[in-house]
Order: sequence, then structure tokens, then C-alpha cells
Amino acid sequence: MTTSPSWRPFIMVSLALCMGTIGTALASPLYPIYQQLWGLLPSHITYIFVAYMFGCLATLLFLGRTSNSFGFLRTLQIGMACIILGLSLSVFASNALWLSIGRFIIGIASGLISTSAMLGLVYTIPEQHKNNAPQLSSIITVIGFGLGPFIGGVIAQFSEQPLVTPYIPVIFGGLACLIGLFFIRTPNFEPQPFSVAPHLELPEKRDHSRFYIAGLTAFCAFGSFSLFASLAPSFVKDAIPWHGPLVSGSAIASILLVSAIVQFMAKSIPSAKCVNAGLMVLILSYALLALCMTQHWSALFFISDVLVGVGHGLGLLGAFGLVHQMTNNQNRAAVISTYLFIGYLGTIIPIIAAGYLSDHFGLMVGVLGFCIGVGLLCIGLLFWHRSLNTN
Repeated sequence: MTTSPSWRPFIMVSLALCMGTIGTALASPLYPIYQQLWGLLPSHITYIFVAYMFGCLATLLFLGRTSNSFGFLRTLQIGMACIILGLSLSVFASNALWLSIGRFIIGIASGLISTSAMLGLVYTIPEQHKNNAPQLSSIITVIGFGLGPFIGGVIAQFSEQPLVTPYIPVIFGGLACLIGLFFIRTPNFEPQPFSVAPHLELPEKRDHSRFYIAGLTAFCAFGSFSLFASLAPSFVKDAIPWHGPLVSGSAIASILLVSAIVQFMAKSIPSAKCVNAGLMVLILSYALLALCMTQHWSALFFISDVLVGVGHGLGLLGAFGLVHQMTNNQNRAAVISTYLFIGYLGTIIPIIAAGYLSDHFGLMVGVLGFCIGVGLLCIGLLFWHRSLNTN
């Protein structure tokens, strides 16, 4: 059975999005190997992880409208070239600085790919399926982010060169996607003047409280995943009896798999209820993770891991729904950028704090500090949101 020509551009853009997101998350299960080989502290690992997020945030702030100026296809090609460059630097990195530079470039690529591919999927999907493009974009993104740490963990577990071999197939896959993107045509569009001026915006004043609740819910959800993505490979050996990049990679991937399933199943639940449920589940997951770390009950690690996925899915689904309700076609893009900016800060501020605490007081204190700090924020958001709904 041959693929209909009308689907080929959509499939090519989808593969590029999937390959790009695989490349962004590939390194997470490799961090303990870097740590041992280079004698790094836990904070150094968090800095390497955060370098990626700084690249992503910089793109969101200053290059978020690149597709409007150069077209989604050209922007996607630039993003894929940056992924290949960042992964290649990671292969040859001999210290934390060069690895961080590679991760920063990958962060820039991630921002360019996610924005341009979302637009590209809308343009290239056959007309009768246009309404499904945003949902397909979300699913493809989650699949890519989930496959990244799993593929990296599997290859590293059984490779003689665990810091080289996992990158090779993804680099070649990225090259194949980049070449394939030159064989599809971009639709005509009206280019806008290129500008790197940041453009963030708040919704109407009456919606400010709900917007901040939505943004800080995303802050907690992104931060929770980032804790597992950056430090879980290190603290997993203290929490459960099984070690290695395959175990940590599977733990990271399972969060996104559970999140995707939850978002698909809960899409008909009102946004406000999703936010409340997501915050409550995240609070429970922190409590169980804290018990796991202090009591060394392995089963609680897996339960906490799954609950982080459930809280991540419900929280983000509800938060994005709230933002959608309080915006219109004129301000939606700018308000969503502000929302994502607040959310992505959750991948930086609490993660750096956890790494700092881990350096000075031990990994357990770092993880417990994260659970207490972000848990208290979730409790505050829960009461704040409920007080708004009762007024």
C-alpha cells in the first residue's frame, strides 16, 4: 500500500518533530555516567540540564516568531541542523562546559522545531483532518520526548561506549529528516519583518489570578518532570535496587507516557477540575517520593513516578485549557508564550536549587527540599484556585 502524496509532507514534518524531540531528551539517562567519568557534583548535572532550558527559553523569547518571517519549513530546517550540531558536540564533549554548550544549542533547536512544526502540521495535514492537527502535534511531541530517554538508556546499557553510541543513530536520523525536508514545498505566505524583540503578554486584568495559577501549575508540572530527567538517574540508585541507564531512562519515559494517556482520557473534563486534580496528585507524588528517599521503599518510587505522570498530564491539560478560555485569536499566541515562559522557569529555578542542596547537604536533602518547596507551592495554588471558584 503506497502513501497518498497529500500525506507525505505531513509525515515528513511529523518525523522531523519526533526526531527533534528524541534528540532533546536523549542525554538524561547518561548523566550518571558523565558524573562518574568527569567527577561532577549533582549541581553540575543540573547546570547541564538547565543549559538546554536556557536555550529553549531564549528561543521562545527572542526567536518565537521566526516562522512568520522565514516560513515554517525554513525554520524547521534550521532547527534540525541545530539538533545535529548539538548532538555532534555532545559526542565529542570532553568536559561539562562543552556538553553544556551542546545542550544549549539543542535547546535552541527544540524551540525552533516545536514552534515551526506545530505550524507546519497545520499547513500540511489534508484539509479534512485540519481540526486534529494540534492534538496530533501534542501526541507526536510527547512520543518523541518519551522515546529519547528510553532509546538513550537502552543503547547506553548495552554499549561499550555509552557516551557515544546513543547519539549516532539519532544524528543519522536527524540528517535523513533534514534532507527529506528539502523535498517538500512550503505554502505561500506573507512574510513579516524579522524581529528578535521579546513579546510577552497577559490576558485581561480580570483573568490575571487564573492566569498565574495556570502558569504556576505548569511551573510545578515541568519542574516535577525535570527533577526526574536531571537527578533521577543519580538518586535512583539510592531509591531502588536496580541501576543503570536503562532503568533511569525507562523511569523518565514512563512519566511522559502516563501523561499522554491521561491527557487523552481526560480531555473532556473541565479545565478547572483538571488543574485541581493535577495539583493534588503532584502533592501526593512528592509525599511518596520523600518517603521513598527516607525509608528506601522501592515500590514507592514507581508509584511516585506514575503519579508524577498523572499530575503532569492533568495539570498541563487543565492549565492550557484555562489559558485558552481567557484568550482570543488576537492575543492567544503572545499569552501562551508568557504561560510557557512561566512554566519553563520550573525547569530551571527548583532544579538549580535541588542541585545546590545536593552539593552541600547530600542528594537526599536536595530531593526532599524540592518535594517540600514545590509541594507547598502546589498546596498554595490549590487553595488559591478554590477560593476563586467559590467567589
